[in-house]
Amino acid sequence: MGGLSKVGTQMSRMSGLRSLMEDVASAMASTSDTKWLNLSIGNPAAIPEVTAMWREAAGWAVAESFSDAVAYGPSRGSPALVKAIADHFRRHLGWTIGPENIVVGPGSQMLCFAAAALYAGEDGSGARRVGLPAIPDYTGYQGICMAPGGIAGVESGWRAGQDRSFHYELDLDATARRTDLGMLLLSSPCNPTGRSLRADEQDALIAIAERMDVPLFLDHAYGRPFPQIGPTFAPPALNPHVVNCFSLSKAGMPGERVGFAIGPERYITPLVSFLSNSVLHASGLAQAMAAWALSSGALDEVVASAIKPFYAERRTLTEQLLLDAMPADVNWRLHANEGGMFGWLWIDEDWFSDVDLYADLRKHNVFIAPGRSFFSGPPEAGRHSTQCFRITLTVDEKDLREGISRIGAALGEASPHRVVSRPPLSR
Repeated sequence: MGGLSKVGTQMSRMSGLRSLMEDVASAMASTSDTKWLNLSIGNPAAIPEVTAMWREAAGWAVAESFSDAVAYGPSRGSPALVKAIADHFRRHLGWTIGPENIVVGPGSQMLCFAAAALYAGEDGSGARRVGLPAIPDYTGYQGICMAPGGIAGVESGWRAGQDRSFHYELDLDATARRTDLGMLLLSSPCNPTGRSLRADEQDALIAIAERMDVPLFLDHAYGRPFPQIGPTFAPPALNPHVVNCFSLSKAGMPGERVGFAIGPERYITPLVSFLSNSVLHASGLAQAMAAWALSSGALDEVVASAIKPFYAERRTLTEQLLLDAMPADVNWRLHANEGGMFGWLWIDEDWFSDVDLYADLRKHNVFIAPGRSFFSGPPEAGRHSTQCFRITLTVDEKDLREGISRIGAALGEASPHRVVSRPPLSR
């Protein structure tokens, strides 16, 4: 009939946050003479030392490895990069792993997509779903499953911290009660909240995966051993039911799409086959750059000297800017500082709506990421999932200062308890 299949219908849908990103791109392109403050972006900060390191890596790849890099290669990943990964994790974590435990892909999100295709959907025992045990979590997970209704999210509880902070607590019992899961997936540190798994939580999730006999995919895009944006409380686990995903995106190379997974052969081999049958392999030049950065120690050096200090300073600055800018008559909280490159704010007010704030700020040339796209299920007014939003810490300091100032002013104007003498929001 010429229409889309069920899978086609599912995969052609535009996710909530992706549609907003289209809005951001359209607005910024159509008003090129207007200064926009884009606090919604997911790009890492342009740190000079990191940029210089990747430029050196690119120069080496072109000069020393160009012919091999631009040729077709193995779907598992280039031998040089696979060896560099094995050596790196032996040095840093004491792991003894071989090529059978490693797969390189065009970004860790593609590897998670492949995993969802492999372990979610119909099988001989019925429908299997991707379990997200740490909602809110990365919005990209909401669209990775080709099976309609294939995502099962478990919303976290929360506890108040000191001053204006709060912290999510996983509902591990709710995850353990599910009987329809084909895999578990979460990020740690988390995008958007920055929350990091504790060792006891990681052990509990591994125990659930073992009991269900499903893989637990742990996405370390912001964690150890790189880019280490903030503290991590549980090191990556080498376990028969764990697949650890890593990315070079937040370490300064997001557009080149290089990620890799380490895990048991029973889970890695199907991922290799999936890549062979779909994208063939990741970019050869990017793999050559990554192999050099890992084997030379250059990546470790910039993580320690540039990436970790930058984000620690930027987080401290952001917390102070929020304390200075947010209205005193609005009940707001910032998720505890544990990792990641975002600020996750909760406005605990019945009148607040994340998309209303998005619309208000857009009129004043500021973009944020509404929180509802990081939750599962349809949004409902007045619920926690519509009372949160994400801001990035990676823009220029001047833009961050002005953007947070405008957020505070917009919230002050929207509050029904606002002080009449408050200065109006200006551009």
